Amino acid sequence: MIERMLMNNPFPLLQTIHAPEDLRRLTRTQLEPLATELRAYLLDSVAKTGGHLSSNLGTVELSVALHYVFNTPHDRIVWDVGHQT
Repeated sequence: MIERMLMNNPFPLLQTIHAPEDLRRLTRTQLEPLATELRAYLLDSVAKTGGHLSSNLGTVELSVALHYVFNTPHDRIVWDVGHQT
């Protein structure tokens, strides 16, 4: 599925997101396809530039949910990545 997305319009939902408000305008049924696009974007980017992949893929749904539920950036989110401290 990811290969097919990259051949056509690779990120149609992601291309509509420019601020957290744009994400909150999506319906709940659009959140899963958005997460799929984000994972495909990460895979495509890391394939070109290198870097860490698994930790990024593991936070896609959590990041989408937090921005969807909370009024970011007005609501502050503290994200502790303990292994970097």
